[in-house]
Amino acid sequence: MQTRVGWFAVVAMLVALACCGGDASTRLDDDDPAAAAREAELRALLGLPDRAELPYIPFGNPPSAAKIELGRRLFYERRLSGNGTQACADCHLQALAFSDGKALPVGSTGETLTRNSQGLANVAYAASLTWASDGLLTLEQQIHIPLTNDNPVELGLTDGVRDSVLASLGEDPSYAQAFASAFSDGAVTLERVIFALATFCRTMVSRGSAYDRYLAGDASALTSEQKLGADLFFGERFECFHCHNGSLFTGSYRDARDEEPRLSFFNNGLYNVGGDGSYPRYDQGLYDLTGNPEHRGLFRPPSLRNVALTAPYMHDGTIATLRGVVEHYVAGGRLVADGPYAGDGRASPLKSGLVRPFDASPAEIDAVVAFLDALTDLEFVSDSRFAAPE
Repeated sequence: MQTRVGWFAVVAMLVALACCGGDASTRLDDDDPAAAAREAELRALLGLPDRAELPYIPFGNPPSAAKIELGRRLFYERRLSGNGTQACADCHLQALAFSDGKALPVGSTGETLTRNSQGLANVAYAASLTWASDGLLTLEQQIHIPLTNDNPVELGLTDGVRDSVLASLGEDPSYAQAFASAFSDGAVTLERVIFALATFCRTMVSRGSAYDRYLAGDASALTSEQKLGADLFFGERFECFHCHNGSLFTGSYRDARDEEPRLSFFNNGLYNVGGDGSYPRYDQGLYDLTGNPEHRGLFRPPSLRNVALTAPYMHDGTIATLRGVVEHYVAGGRLVADGPYAGDGRASPLKSGLVRPFDASPAEIDAVVAFLDALTDLEFVSDSRFAAPE
C-alpha cells in the first residue's frame, strides 16, 4: 500500500516531470527498505520536527536546499513586484506568524484587498489555499494569484512588466547563480519563481508551542487556566474542535498520506445581509466561485496555531481580538445593527448548525482565550531560517 512521499527514490523522473508541471504526488511503498532513510532525508531538508507529519508535495516540484534558499530570497525580494515596492514578506511578517496585523492588506499599487492576510505557519499542510477556494489545492497554484493578479493588484507582476522583472533578476549575478543551483539550466521563469517560493513556504512548520510541550509530557507547560480552556475548547458546549481539529486546529488538512485533500468550509454567521444568509456582495466566499446559493458565506477555517499573533480576525478582519472571536461564537453569530451590511447573523438560514448560542461565563471565555495563546510558537517567529537573508 502506498503511503509515503519518496522524492529521492525517483529523482530522474521528477526532474523530467518538473518541466511538464505534473501535479500528482510521488509516493513510496511501505515495504521499500530504503523508505525510512529517504523519509529522514526529506525531514531534514524541510526541517520537520519529529512529531510533524510529512506534507503533501506536488509531483513536479521536488524540494532541494538550493530551491529553499532561493525561495527565501524571493520571498523578501521587492523587485518581484511590478513597481519594485513590495515583497511577499510585506504582507506576511515573521514576527506576526507571517500575517500582517491589518484588517485588510494593501497591494503594491495602493489598492486595498478584500480579504485578511492569513498567517503562513504550517501552510504546507493546507488542503486548500486562500479563504474560500475549492480549486487552489497546492501552494504552486495559489502563489500564482498574488504574483500576477490584476483585479485587485497585489504584487502586480502582470503581463506588461513580467518579462522585464524576470530578466532583471536573471541579469543579477547572485540570482543567476541561485537559479542555476536550484534548476538545471538556470533559466529565470515565472514557474520557477513560484516553485522556489512554494518550496520555501513548505519549510514554515510550527510545532514548538506550550501546548506541544504539554502534549510531549510537560504538565507544567500549561497554566491551570489554559488547561481549563483546553477542556472547554474540546468540549461539546463550546464545540470549537469541530471546525478547528487535528494537529493544526483546522478541518482543512492534507499530508503525504492523503490521496485527496480534506476540504472544509463553514458559514459562521458573521453576516446575514437582507435576512437570506447573504454576505456583502464584494465577497460572498465560496459562492463567488461556484454560484451555488447555498455556498454564500462559506469560508475555510484557518489553523489556530499562532492565532494570538495574527489579529485581526475573520476573512475580512472585522473582529479585532481573540476574545471578540470567542464571544462571537458564544453568541451564535453577529448582529450588524445598521449600515449597508445590516443583518442578524445569529438568524442566518445558511449558518452552520455548529454555530449556536450557549451560556458561557466571562471566566470561561478568558480560559479559552488563554488556551489559544498557548498555541503560540515563539521559536517559529524568531527562527533565522525564515528571516530575510543578509
